[in-house]
Amino acid sequence: MAIRVLPEQLVNQIAAGEVVERPAAVAKELIENSLDAGATRIEVEAEQGGLTRILVRDDGHGIAAGELALALQRHATSKIASLEDLERVASLGFRGEALPSILSVSRLALSSRTAADPHGWRVAGDGALGHGAPEPVAHPVGTTIEVRDLFFNTPARRKFMRSDSTEFRHLDQAVRRIALARFGVGFRLTHGARRVLELAPAGDEAARAQRVATVTDPDFLDNALFIDEQRLGLRVSGWIALPSFSRGQPDLQHLYVNGRAVRDKLLGHALRRAYADVLHSTRYPAYVLYLELDPARIDVNVHPAKTEIRFRDSASVHDFLFGAIHQTLRRVRPDPAAHHQVHFDAPATAVPTQRGFGYAPAPPGRPHGLAEPRPTAPQPAPGSSDMPLGQALAQLNGIFILAQNAQGLVLVDMHAAHERVLYERFKRELAEGGVSSQALLVPLPVSVSEDEAEQAEGARERLRSLGVELTRSGPDTLLLRALPPLLAGADAAALVRALLGAAAEQDGRQHFPEIREAQERVLADMACRAAVRSGRQLTLAEMNALLRDMECTELAGQCNHGRPTWVQFSHEELDRLFLRGR
Repeated sequence: MAIRVLPEQLVNQIAAGEVVERPAAVAKELIENSLDAGATRIEVEAEQGGLTRILVRDDGHGIAAGELALALQRHATSKIASLEDLERVASLGFRGEALPSILSVSRLALSSRTAADPHGWRVAGDGALGHGAPEPVAHPVGTTIEVRDLFFNTPARRKFMRSDSTEFRHLDQAVRRIALARFGVGFRLTHGARRVLELAPAGDEAARAQRVATVTDPDFLDNALFIDEQRLGLRVSGWIALPSFSRGQPDLQHLYVNGRAVRDKLLGHALRRAYADVLHSTRYPAYVLYLELDPARIDVNVHPAKTEIRFRDSASVHDFLFGAIHQTLRRVRPDPAAHHQVHFDAPATAVPTQRGFGYAPAPPGRPHGLAEPRPTAPQPAPGSSDMPLGQALAQLNGIFILAQNAQGLVLVDMHAAHERVLYERFKRELAEGGVSSQALLVPLPVSVSEDEAEQAEGARERLRSLGVELTRSGPDTLLLRALPPLLAGADAAALVRALLGAAAEQDGRQHFPEIREAQERVLADMACRAAVRSGRQLTLAEMNALLRDMECTELAGQCNHGRPTWVQFSHEELDRLFLRGR
C-alpha cells in the first residue's frame, strides 16, 4: 500500500481517541482552558451524561475575534512558544490538541468576548470548522463552548459509552477533582434541570475546609490530619485520613502536582508505603494532597491527557512524600474521646468520631515484652487523664483485655496490640544498629534446601542485624545459634524460611525504600510470631503494662496488618445498650 499523508479530519479524530475518552474528558479539557484564561467563575451544564450536550461558560479574559478560528486548529496555543516554555509549563493545557480533537467528533460552537471588544464573536462546526467568518453575538466578557452530539460521526466510539448515569458520574467526578485544586474559583454543575454542585469561591481556611467536605465526604475532615511540610524545594500540604477512616476502594484519593491532578505510580507507591503499617491489604487510604515544586523539575509532556508526569529526581520526591506522610501518621497517639468509637445504634460497625485525636510526641517509655512486665507502682484512680487507656479489669476469652477509663469501657485485642508494640520496638532497634540478640544454649539444626543454605551464607550480616545468627553445617542444614529474646519460643524452621525468603527479596531490590520495605515485612512477621497468643492468661500487671506501652507506641491504634487494636465504649453507649435513662 502506498504511503500517504492522512487528511486533517482523520488526524484530529485519531488525536481525539487519546484526548476525548468520554464526556468527562471533554469537560476536563474545557474547564482547564477556562482556568488558564483566568476565570473566577465556571458553569458546566450537561444533558444525558454529557453525550447529548456539554456547555462550559467562564468569565475569563476571552478570545479575540481574529483568533477564534485559530483556537480550533491543531497545535495552536497561547501557552508555549519555545522549548524553554515547554520545560517550565505552568498552565494546565498547552498542547493545542483538545479543542480541535473535540470538534472532530462533535458539533461544537465557540463564543467569546474580550474586554476590548464591544460584543462577542462566534464560530461553529460539525466535525470540522465551517468556512465562514466569525459571527457577532451578544456575550459577556469570557468564553462559552457548547459541545453537542458527542461521537455523532464516529458511531463505533459511541457504542463504547456507558449509561447516561455512569457517564455523568465520571463527569461529576472530573469537575469535583478540579474544584479541589482551585479554591479561588466558583463552580456550578447542572445535569438536565438538576443542580448537582454549587461552590462559591473559598477564600479562607474555613471555606476551603467546607469545600473539601462538600466535594469529597462530609466525614472526611473530621477524620483527617492537616499536613504542611517543606524541604529542599519540595512542599506537600493538604489532608490525610486517619487509618480508621480507610475505604473499601480508592475513591477518595486526590493528588495534585503544581495544581494539576495526576495519577503517578511513584507518588502512589510513596503513599501506599506511608500507610503500609496501618492499613489492611484490602483497604485504601483517603487523602487530598498538594505537592509543589519547581516546574523545571517535572515533565508534564508525557501523555496527551496530561494526567501523567515524570520527575527529574524521582527518588528525592518519593522519599520526601513518604517521610512527610509517614511521620505525620506516627505522631498520632491514643485518644479515647475519638478512637474507634462503638455505636450500638449502627450494629457491627466501629465508626471513628473526631473530637481531637491525640497528636503529640510520645510520652517517655520503652515498649517491652509481656514476659518482663515493668514494676507496678501505686496507680491513680481508674480512668485518670494521664492513662488514656485506663486500668485493666479482666481478660475475656483469653483474647481481649477489658479496661476502665474516664470515657467508659476499653476493649483491647491483646495479640494485635502487643504485635504493634513489638514491631515498633524491632524497627527502632534496627534503626539504632540492629535488633537485640540472645545466643541459644544449644544451636538448633534446621533442614533447608541447598539454595536456601547458600542464601543464608550470603545474607549472614543482614540476618545478624535482625537479631538472627545462622551458620551452615552441611549442604542442606543450617544451625540457628541466636535469636531475639522474644522469639525464643517461635517455630524456628518456619522463622528461618521466612527470613531467607525476605533476604532473597532484598537481593533483588535496587533502591533503599524497597530494601526497607522488605526489612519491615520481616520485622512485622517477627513481631507477629513473638506477640502474646490467644489463650494465654495474663496477670493484671501484665495487662496494665501492655496498656501503658500502647500509650507510648506510635501507630498503636492498628496492628501491623491494619486491624484495630482497641475500641472505646462510651458511658452513653453503655447506658443506651441497657436502656438506662429511658
